[in-house]
Amino acid sequence: MRERQKKKKRYALLHSQNQHDNGHHVTASDEGRALDTLESSQTTVSKQTTVATLKNGTSGQVNVVSTSSSTSDELSSKPNRIVVPANLTAKEAKKFRKDARRRARLEGRDESKLVFITTRDETKKLKSKRSNPDDPDNDNDRPQKKRKREFPRINQLLETAKEEQDKLEKEKARKEEEANLPAAYKARYVALDCEMVGIGSEGRKSALARVSLTDWDGNILLDTFVQVPSRVTDFRTHVSGVKAKHIKQGAAMEVAKCRETVAALVKGKILVGHALKNDFQALMMQHPKDDIRDTAKYRPFQRYGNLKWRPRKLRDLVKENLDLTIQEEGQAHDSVDDARATMELFKCVRKEWEEELQEKKLKQQQKKRRR
Repeated sequence: MRERQKKKKRYALLHSQNQHDNGHHVTASDEGRALDTLESSQTTVSKQTTVATLKNGTSGQVNVVSTSSSTSDELSSKPNRIVVPANLTAKEAKKFRKDARRRARLEGRDESKLVFITTRDETKKLKSKRSNPDDPDNDNDRPQKKRKREFPRINQLLETAKEEQDKLEKEKARKEEEANLPAAYKARYVALDCEMVGIGSEGRKSALARVSLTDWDGNILLDTFVQVPSRVTDFRTHVSGVKAKHIKQGAAMEVAKCRETVAALVKGKILVGHALKNDFQALMMQHPKDDIRDTAKYRPFQRYGNLKWRPRKLRDLVKENLDLTIQEEGQAHDSVDDARATMELFKCVRKEWEEELQEKKLKQQQKKRRR
């Protein structure tokens, strides 16, 4: 309204001077028609170039800002797309948009359909969207917000600290309970682990090459290399750690003697191991089923996949439950370390495991009585 009043005054002053000599009096209707003609001519000029008439708040001067970019000219030439100059302040940009809506109303266009482009990046984005409308990156004209940096919540930190504290307390209670176990009870448990080499065609068949037995506290009961009666086609040194010098006569125990020694040490004992089926095949021996604690077959230590429960690697179980590292990459396995790790792994779940076995025995006895 202020600009319209200024234009009226300026036009009236200009034409009053021109018409004074001719004796012509300028009426209000003449001023209105002349003002409409002036505004229509300014609107025609604004279609060709985007011109913003801004008033400077300090000096009162009038500044004219125009866009010289070809992309801005292309978009501003369309009646519904108007480029807001990037060097405007927030107040000036607001006034620029207000003037553009006023011009749209004077031209008889719908001002709600106007699209204001505020940055160069948005201008490029709109241009690329017209050229590639199927691009999924052009679905949103608005600039995406920066993702906030994620920090752990206090509740999560408290829960983690509580879990760690509970774990430490549980481990402490378990060790105290184990310390109070009688020596006769501990003597019942023996851990077994074997290392094999390959024989036969391409070394696919396994033969016993090393046997290790440890007790409850990890003390070594037996650790010996074993002579291989057949020709070794694959020593599997990178896994077994066995070399040709280890199984020579004089340096290794005979197979028959080794079997007798192992059988004598595990007789009447509860045998702890991981995948003991392979060890029994190599030793060519059996053991009572009730006296076997195979960590590869214990359900909480297994993983479920392809509709079947499958055993996990001893290395992963030890790392997860004991936070110990065995069978490192690039290093050979040590049967003594594996036997000790298996015994420690069994101790973590000994109480639950033994209670579960007792319940199964009671259920079997009840079934037999009903029959």
